[in-house]
Formats: sequence, C-alpha cells, structure tokens
Amino acid sequence: MGQQKQSNVSVSSQRRWWLLVTVGAGLLLITLDNSILYTALPTLTAELGASGSAALWIINAYPVVMAGLLLGAGTLGDRIGHRRMFVIGLVIFGVASVAAAFSVSPEMLIAARALLAVGAASMMPATLALIRLAFDDERERNIAIAIWGSLSVVGAALGPIVGGTLLEHFWWGSVFLINVPIVVAALIATAIVAPRNDADPSKSWDLLSSVYAMVGLVGTVLFIKELAHFPQNWALIAIAAVAAVLGFVLFVRRQRRMEEPLLDFSIFRNKAFTGGVLAAAFAMFTIAGAQLIATQRFQLVEGFSPLQAGLLVAALALGALPSGMLGAAFLHVLGLRIIISGGLGLGALGLLVSIAAAASDILILLVTGFIITGLGLGGAFSVASAAIMGNAHPRKAGMAASIEEVSYEMGSLSAVAILGSLLTFVYMSAVRLPAGSPEVAGESLGDALAVAEGNTGLITAATAAFDTAYLVTMIVLGVMLAIGALVTNLLLRGYGLRSQSMKFAENH
Repeated sequence: MGQQKQSNVSVSSQRRWWLLVTVGAGLLLITLDNSILYTALPTLTAELGASGSAALWIINAYPVVMAGLLLGAGTLGDRIGHRRMFVIGLVIFGVASVAAAFSVSPEMLIAARALLAVGAASMMPATLALIRLAFDDERERNIAIAIWGSLSVVGAALGPIVGGTLLEHFWWGSVFLINVPIVVAALIATAIVAPRNDADPSKSWDLLSSVYAMVGLVGTVLFIKELAHFPQNWALIAIAAVAAVLGFVLFVRRQRRMEEPLLDFSIFRNKAFTGGVLAAAFAMFTIAGAQLIATQRFQLVEGFSPLQAGLLVAALALGALPSGMLGAAFLHVLGLRIIISGGLGLGALGLLVSIAAAASDILILLVTGFIITGLGLGGAFSVASAAIMGNAHPRKAGMAASIEEVSYEMGSLSAVAILGSLLTFVYMSAVRLPAGSPEVAGESLGDALAVAEGNTGLITAATAAFDTAYLVTMIVLGVMLAIGALVTNLLLRGYGLRSQSMKFAENH
C-alpha cells in the first residue's frame, strides 16, 4: 500500500530536481528569518521605540511559535497533503512578511512574527516530506535530502549577512519584504513542478494532541529562555515549567491510547533514526551558539559592523556547503556512523582551533576553525536528514520531518538560551571594574560600553572579562559537540558498513 502510494505521487526526473529548487527556496526563507534579525534588531527597535522586553519577544516570537506547531503541522500534512500544506504555508508567510515590514508598533511586529512562524511551521515539514515522496531512487533521495540539509545550515549562517547588507542600503522593513518575491516565485513553481497533492483522509489527525504538544514545547522554550534571562522572572519560570511538564505528560498519555498517534514513539526504537535526530540537534546547537557568541564578541570588542560580523560567521557555511554534498555522495560507501559521528568529531576539532584562536587573538585562525567546523557539521547534518527520512515509512514522512525540525529548532533555541546565559554569568563573575564605576557596567559588556563615557580603565576591564567569558563559552560549546560525536557513535554501531547503512526501510 505504501509503495503504491509512493509511485502514484512520483514525478519525472527533471521535475523532481526543479521541485527540490522550489522547496529549497521555501526552506531558505524559513531559516533566514531565524537569524536575519540578529543584525537588524538594534535598528528596528530604535525606529519602533521598543522596550528591552519587547525586543526580546520580537526575536523569540518566531522560534517559540514555530517549535510549538511543527509536530502537529507535519502530521496534518500527512492527512491533507504536503503540497497543500506547503502552499498554505507560503501564502501565510508572504502575508505575514508584508505585515512585519510595515509594522507601526512593537506589538504589531511581534504579532506579525508569530504569524510568520505559523507559515514556517506549515511549510517546513512539507519541504522534507515532498522530497521523501518525490524521489523514489534511494541514491537520488539521499543527495536531495543532503542538499536540503545544507540549505538549512547555509540559511541559518547567511541570515546576519543578508540582514546587514539590506540595512546598509534600505530601511529595516526590507529584511521582511525581501521574502515576498521569493514567495510568489515559489507559489508559481509549486503549481508547475510539484506532484499532485498526496492527501490521505484515512490518516487521523488529533487537534487535542497538537495542543498538548504545543503547550509542552512552548513551555519548554519559555522555561529555557526565561531561566537564561537576567534578572529572572521566577513566577514566569514556574508557570513555564508546569506548562511544559503538564503538556508533555498529557501528550504522551494521549498518544499511547490512540490507534494512530500524532507521534509514534516506536519510531525511536530505530537507532539510525534517533542518531539522526540527535545529530541534527547537536549540529544546530553548535551553529547557533558559535554564531551568537562570535558576532557579539567581534561587534562589541573589535568594533566590527553587523555585516562584517555576519561575514565572519559565514565561514561555517563556507565549510558546510561542500561537505553536505560530499556526505550524500559517499553515504552508500561510508555509511551513517562514519559521516555523522565523524563529522561531529571534526566539528569539535574545528572548535578547538577556534578556541586556540580566541586565546591567541588570531582572526585567520578563527576563520580556519569555523571552516573546519562547518566541514564536519555540513556532512553530519545532511546525512542525519537522510537517516531520519530514510527510516520513516512514506505515510509517516510528515511525522519524521516534523521530529527533525523540532530537534533543529530546539538545538538552536537551547544554544541561544544556555550559551547566552553562560556568557553573561562568566562575564559577571570575571569582571573587575575600577572603583567608582557604575554598577550596571558589571551586568554586561554592552551596558559597560554604554556608560563608559571614555573611561578607558572601565572599558579595558569589561572587554577583558568578556573575552574570558567568550573563551569559556567556546570551550563548553566544543565539549558539547564532542559529547554529541560520542553519543551518535554509540547509537550508530553497525551502521558503518555499506550493506548495513543502506537498509533504512527494513530497519524501520
């Protein structure tokens, strides 16, 4: 039955690759919007008069809402069709982009960012599910999924560059308005090259399960973010923790009682699938973490412009793009274990080089380290996607895609929350300000520079403390990635040989 359905939605060879270009355009929109505001936020908050709390939610509304909706959106796509979900998501994303670009208040922009997340959550599982359904040949499918994975990494890394470039020539709304022509082109291309809608009305979709999943995921995200925010709002942290626990407990209980659950936990019994999910999370944790701390350090300490800082972290994408392609090309020879765990290990080695660069203050060494890290993560991420989708039955393509993308979002969000918190904590612990310095200067380097008023002693002490915090955070990031390499290596034992790594379907 599954094979018959797959053959019914397959498309010609040429149209398959044009479909990949089309869904790739949608994926780039989603990943760019995750990081494009890193460089635009100071400008747009000044223009809109946003408070610090409002600025935080301008950034957070997008990933928080998307993380909460992803799992339900993927399974809904299995029911009503992934082509239809992709089109719906594109339309919502385009409308929300216009609303965001012409926002006249922080509240309007936050609402528009939340609506962008609804469109992104509708699109993202569909992009991967359409690839899984359209590419019948396993070798071609692995290459297509590898390209998809590389675009995810590249899009996240290019966000600050695109934002910085647009701000140098246009007003802040351009960072949203640039989405509109891409949405229009993708809608036209979808009508031409996408396979017919693969709706499966027999596939159940439970709204209440989606609500429980969203409550649990949003509660988790809020808990991490508020715990990392100084000063902490303990009442909100407690509410978020209760919501997370309650949401997930109710979700798990409901799934176990359903004949066709929103999330089939048995899928995690496949070690290749689980290893792929963890690899995606560790890869995005590393990319988001390195991007966050490096752009802050080089803008605040070295005086880089937003565009210059964006170009610096683009070294990750420079390494990731070719290795993503090579990983797919050699998967049938090397197998999952070598490429995934080896790629994460290579990424950790690159971070070691970057740590040496931080200690010696050699910029070219930092760039080299980031390129090495990108080389490792690009291959690991793209092959992780192949492992996840290759171990899912076509009727569960949306579910599998959603699980990967939840791990993607949680990896990024955890990096921003955990590493951002660590950066602030170490700075506050290490800073030794001159006598008489304003107390606020001990809270962050940004605050110290704002109140320094030419006090070189204060600036020197604050930047030295921040460099210490940067070095410690980079070390923690490297250790986390090394742990990821070890964990995936253990999970993927037996997937290092060609004959074993290619048995995705049988292992499901």
